[in-house]
Amino acid sequence: MVETSIKPKPAAIPELGRQSGSGSAMAIIGTLFFIFGFVTWLNSVLIPYLQIACELNHFQSYLVAFAFYIAYLVMAPLSTKALKVLGFKNGMAVGLGIMAVGAALFIPAAISRTYVLFLIGLFIQGSGLAILQTASNPYITIVGPAESAAKRISIMGICNKLAGGIAPIALGAIMLKDADVIKERVLTMEAVAKAAELDALAARVIVPYIVIICVLALMALLINRSSLPEIDTDREDKAVAHSNTGKKSVFEFPHVLLGVFTMFLYVGVEVMAGDSIISYGSSQGIPLETAKFFTTATMVSMIVGYGIGIVAIPRYIRQENALKLCATLGVLFSVGATLTSGYVSVAFIALLGLANSLMWPAIWPLALAGVGRFTKAASSLLVMGIAGGAVVPLAYGALADAWTPQQAYWIMVPCYLFIWFYATAGHKIGK
Repeated sequence: MVETSIKPKPAAIPELGRQSGSGSAMAIIGTLFFIFGFVTWLNSVLIPYLQIACELNHFQSYLVAFAFYIAYLVMAPLSTKALKVLGFKNGMAVGLGIMAVGAALFIPAAISRTYVLFLIGLFIQGSGLAILQTASNPYITIVGPAESAAKRISIMGICNKLAGGIAPIALGAIMLKDADVIKERVLTMEAVAKAAELDALAARVIVPYIVIICVLALMALLINRSSLPEIDTDREDKAVAHSNTGKKSVFEFPHVLLGVFTMFLYVGVEVMAGDSIISYGSSQGIPLETAKFFTTATMVSMIVGYGIGIVAIPRYIRQENALKLCATLGVLFSVGATLTSGYVSVAFIALLGLANSLMWPAIWPLALAGVGRFTKAASSLLVMGIAGGAVVPLAYGALADAWTPQQAYWIMVPCYLFIWFYATAGHKIGK
């Protein structure tokens, strides 16, 4: 789930919150977040699927996550400019259309079994998603009272992770059916028979992605014809516009820069927990028919965490303490995964969903505290930090080839330790 770097004008919040259409707007945005989650967490199936179909090693297979998430680094600065031209509602429709184009590339990629085409399709999907999320997030704030915005953000997170739990089961049932048998069978086949077998496996992706293309196109049409209001982002609150007058750049805020790096690491470990668990389960000798359910377990853990956050923050625990607790759990669960084996080890990876659940809503307010008129610039940098989902899993893939998929999880420990540092002291530096 990705926040935006653009905030609505304050006056719009209560005005729209009283409108009778706010419920339908919430439903539309909730549907969008469901789509975000479905497309994003399909990568957990695509990684082991393409590893077999395109004959990849671990490092090459994690280029799936790299191609998808690096789009945020490229598109974050461009999304705001695009939305100024298109407007928010049209921007959402265009974002969905771009995602549909990326999904359409999967068809020739599957027919030719060309991995590069799959990666280009994933990058285009990530680019559309970056625009779509930058456009849709402001509506979470304006569809109701400002004081309950955090609760609505958590609801959107639940929509996102619910889809993330459904996607790998739904497509895994098609794309990973008998995958273990095929993986063993092709080892003894002649070149021509092997190519035919893998071509048939690659073709399994075509029908599901035709359905995805149709859903994205239909949703773009519905958004374009919906009654969602436009947002005026040019009018700034005077108190914000005149704050921090002694500062000349967002780079003069150390706690913001540390927050961006923290976001980079957090997204990296979150993507690893969701996208690597199916392949990791397979490496532990668990059949892919069973392992396809493991990403869902990670998503369920995150949903539980969101529920705890809705109830506990800030009534029982402050957001920086929640971040500190989550980082501590991340270290413990990562170490647990490396020191155990089989289903127990996989369970520790799934529990990382719980450890990661409250990090996003905690990092944002800590990083943006006190930046005043530089809030938009700081938010843009934080969005670019989502590129950690491209780099950290790729590093994991390289370590999995050099060591083992299990020992490669040690990379998560220093990531969580830095997040703990930011929760403890990093967010205070320079304030």
